[in-house]
This record gives sequence, C-alpha cells and structure tokens, in this order.
Amino acid sequence: MYQFGEEIRHRACVRCKKVDYSRSKFCETCLLKNHEEKNGICLECKQINTGNNWCKTCNSKRFQQNFDNWTSGNDDIDKFIQNTQLSAENCFQKLEWIPYDRFINPKYISEGGFGKVYRATWKDGYISHWDTRKNQWGRSNVNKFVALKSLNNSQNITLEFVNEITSHLKVHDIKSPDEVIKCYGISLDPKTKEYIMVMNYAKMGNLQNLLNDRSKRLHKSYQIAIKLDQDFDLNLQTWKYKLDILCGISSGLKKIHGKRLIHRDLHIGNIVCNSSHPCITDMGLCKPANYHELENENNKYGVLSYLAPEILRGQDYTQASDIYSLGIIIYEVISELPPYYNIAHDELLALNICEGLRPEFNIKVPQLILHLIKGCLDADPSNRPRTCKISRTFLAWAQEINRHAMSRKNHVMNIDNQAELTKTELIEQIEEVEKINRSSLNNSSLTNQMHPKAFYKSRSFDFKDLPEPKNSDDYYETYENISSKIYSGNTLKSENSDLELLRIDK
Repeated sequence: MYQFGEEIRHRACVRCKKVDYSRSKFCETCLLKNHEEKNGICLECKQINTGNNWCKTCNSKRFQQNFDNWTSGNDDIDKFIQNTQLSAENCFQKLEWIPYDRFINPKYISEGGFGKVYRATWKDGYISHWDTRKNQWGRSNVNKFVALKSLNNSQNITLEFVNEITSHLKVHDIKSPDEVIKCYGISLDPKTKEYIMVMNYAKMGNLQNLLNDRSKRLHKSYQIAIKLDQDFDLNLQTWKYKLDILCGISSGLKKIHGKRLIHRDLHIGNIVCNSSHPCITDMGLCKPANYHELENENNKYGVLSYLAPEILRGQDYTQASDIYSLGIIIYEVISELPPYYNIAHDELLALNICEGLRPEFNIKVPQLILHLIKGCLDADPSNRPRTCKISRTFLAWAQEINRHAMSRKNHVMNIDNQAELTKTELIEQIEEVEKINRSSLNNSSLTNQMHPKAFYKSRSFDFKDLPEPKNSDDYYETYENISSKIYSGNTLKSENSDLELLRIDK
C-alpha cells in the first residue's frame, strides 16, 4: 500500500515486459521463476531452493537435529553457530564447529595485531549441500588448505565479538564473492585454548608480498624495455595491473558497504591474494578478543597510518572511514611504499594527520588518479566518494588502457596508416608523468628507509585533544602531491645506494 505523497514508480519487467510497481527489475512472478531456474526445487518439501542446491527449511531442520552432538565449550559461540545454520539461505552463510583434530600439519605463516595465522589441511572440507542419495551432508574442498586465524586471549570470547568478526557472512548473498575471504567456521586450539577462525586460504599471501615480487620482476623488464624503446608499453602494463588490483579491492568493499556493513580495519595487511585476485579479509577484527576485560575497553584500535582523522579523534567507525583507509591503500599500491614509512607512528603523526598531512608520493601520478585519492582522503567524511563510484572509475580506467593498448598494437601493425593515434586524457597524463618519472629514476640515488617506530599492526590508542580535521589550504588547487602540508617533526631519510624493500607485517 502506497502512502499519500509517495512517488509511485513503475517499470516494465525485463522478462515478461508487464508493468510492475516493485523496485526490482523483475515482477514477482518472474522473480520466482528466476529463483527456480537458478536454484532448482527441493526434492523433499518441493519448494524453490533458497540457494544453489540449498533448501533453508529442510537444511535448518537437519542442523537442528545435530545440535546436541557438538559443542565449542562456550554457550555464546554455540548459539551463534546454531543461528547461522538455522538462518542460512545458501552454503556460504553458515558456520560450522570444526574439531581441531580435523586439521593436518598446521604451519605458522604470520602474526597480526590480535592473532596468529596458520595454514593447515582440512580433512573434511565445507558443507555445500545435502546428498539425498547418501542421506548425509555433501562437502567441497576436501583435503584442501585453509587459513587458521587464532585469536589472542580469546578464552572468554563474547557473543558481541563473534558477531563482529563473522559479520561478513552477510556479504554472501548468492555465492561467495571472490573479493571477500570466506569464513567456514570456528575451532579451538587444544593447547592454548584460544579460538580459531577457519577461513579460505589465499595461496599468494598478502598484497604487499605480491607487490614486492612483481616490483622485482618489473625492474628487470624495465631495463630491457628501455633498450628496446618499449618502456611506455611496459608502463601501461604496470598501470593496468595496479588499476585491476584497485578495482578488485574497491569492488569487494562495495559489496561490504552494500550490506550496510563497515570493515573497521582496512589496511594492506588485510588484503590477501588468491591467484592474482585481491580479497578482503578480517572484517570486524579491529580489537583484541578480550577487549571487554581490558582497563580501557573503550579505546580505539587500528593501524594508525590507515585511520581517518575522525577515528583518531575517537569518533565511531563509518563507511566513510573505510573509504579513507581505501585511499591510503590506493596510495600504497601506486607508490609501492607504506604510508608514512619514514615517520614515527605516534600522537604527533596523529596530530599532523588531523592538520592535513597525507602520505607523500615519490613519483609523479596522473592528475585524474590523484584527484580520486584526494577525494578518498578528504578531511570531511561527507566529501569522500562512495565505493560504487570508486570501483566504476577503476574499472573504466583499466578498460581505457586495454582499448588504447589494442589500438596502439593495431596502429603499429598497419604500416600504411599515418594517422595519429587518439589518446584519452588518462593516457596522455600517464605518458607525461612517466617521462618525468623515468628522468627522476635515472638521476636519483635516494632510497627509502623504514623508521624504527613505524608500525603496521593494529594497536590501541586514545589520543586526547586532537584538533578538528582539515585539509591543507590548497588541497584541491595543487596537484604536485596529495597534500602540501609538511610534517612538523623529524623524518628519517637514507642515501644508501642499495634498494631496501619495505615490508609490512600483517
């Protein structure tokens, strides 16, 4: 029933072409038909499946019948896992309790701010459907690697915390999106008694490792390309590669925000790579599991250099603060440098950030891209762009480079074609900055040294009396760098001749 004064929207169903008053592109009848064609009919209750080979009604009953046969040892965790199993509309929206002895050969990988990460083989694999022939759960990814994220001091974990760290289950509407890491269930380390998140294993590790490896390969290729006068083609490949990465990350964050969720701890250590695809992980894991037991339980947590100025001042996390963190990641992917690597990460840095300081590029960047970064890092959260706009922009830029590369190839092959190759604004800007960057590279002997007090793990902070956030005075007027604000403190620079790769701990 429409209320008085409400705008009545009507459109033709894209399938049957009948006029419909819903907000969906399908009418109700065609929507049901689509679900039936996509998901099939349940063989037991004869209703349309809620997911691929998944009937919520029947499967929730099967889960419920098994509730008495397992326990995590924590009533809150038991209830939470049971709730996900009763409400799951597909196999990606539920969690399982997984006994630790179902894992083979756990191997330590890394340590983050609030836990350690291991790799192990999961004997069983995750529940994917009900096998009607065998009358038992069907499973996928049997004997495959999974990531085990142990949570420090989680012996007395609360329902509130479990709710936060598993909030990304809501992202998995129809299938598990490639851009967000899947969480399969929860386990318990029998030795430490710490709880473990069982997640999809990203075989390429975190994004920083991938960028470091590719940087080494590109450096060798670049030297060869200069000799063959093909350096611009290689530069285009590099920009395309980075834009593809940023398109994937922003697309994943768009899915998270589309579910009205907030990541809260977005930094490059929480971007992992499965093959060459970046995936967002550790949603909600922005504070220790036992934060409610700590003396200052209301403290904020995070990686300081990625946090928006309003968060540093103690305000609540928002989708706009996620956008700020994304802006720092964009800077890092393009520059291949950690943010504020030569500055101590302390209250003085927090104060400078509130006064308009932003990471500084050591290379020239196309103005179009720099403008997007400036928008993401705007001191006013209401001025930051939404993820849908950011992901569309990166996709359009990547496609633009693809089209130009194809046109360039065809133009070179067509010897008789004397017409000048048409270039877009982005391509022209890339050409311009790469000429400057090439010259700077040849004339520069400076290298980058990490400040001993630059930390890239989540930590507690409670800064007092930080100033109201603002941009530098000429923020959108000058495009020499992100900000013209100069750090008011000591920075660390090095003039060693050997290149030192800067590494970031997850």
